[in-house]
Amino acid sequence: MSKIKLLLSGNTNLQYYLDAVREAGAEPFAKYLPEIDTGYDGLILCGGNDIDPSYYNEAPNGATNIDKARDEVEFSLLKAYIDTGKPVLGICRGCQLINVFFGGTLFQDLPDAHLHTNKTDFYIAHPVSANQTSVLSKLYGTTFSVNSCHHQAVDKLGEGLCATAYWDGRYIEAYEHRFLPILAVQWHPERMCAGEKRADTVDGIEIFKHFVAMCKDNK
Repeated sequence: MSKIKLLLSGNTNLQYYLDAVREAGAEPFAKYLPEIDTGYDGLILCGGNDIDPSYYNEAPNGATNIDKARDEVEFSLLKAYIDTGKPVLGICRGCQLINVFFGGTLFQDLPDAHLHTNKTDFYIAHPVSANQTSVLSKLYGTTFSVNSCHHQAVDKLGEGLCATAYWDGRYIEAYEHRFLPILAVQWHPERMCAGEKRADTVDGIEIFKHFVAMCKDNK
């Protein structure tokens, strides 16, 4: 069987995602503002800018660095891949964007954002707790450590989404769709594997390997 081909949409630090996908055994194609092309086996929505709050019917109240062109393209990409039934992985911003697509909302600026990101340690680490029946629990167990670099988070969960991991029982750190092949995490697994593997978190490559397996099963 030929290698699984994955489309990655992002604008910064794309090399880390490319390295992770290759280590997971797939062939990545990464681009800022890619064309709406469903010829790939799956879609990865990468981290980055805050999403325009108008997409979840709010005025700006902490959201910064908004890229409206990226928002438009990625919402269209997501719809196209959902319509074709192909798997989608959301990472950080991607996790937030998928939630908004399904009618969810976001915390625009966490009151305790300093516990999730800061200026001196770009990827701090903290534990998360996963549901026993979740994909993440099968990969890592019910409690494990991940990195963190975000000042926003999922608030109201979108329709059809099921929260599968939390930080401190307060914020959603991961979810799956109940019926569609969609997985999303708030942390950055691409900065927890390959050349970025670290001792204070689990190995992020397992998420990419699982996503590649999802794509194989979907073919």
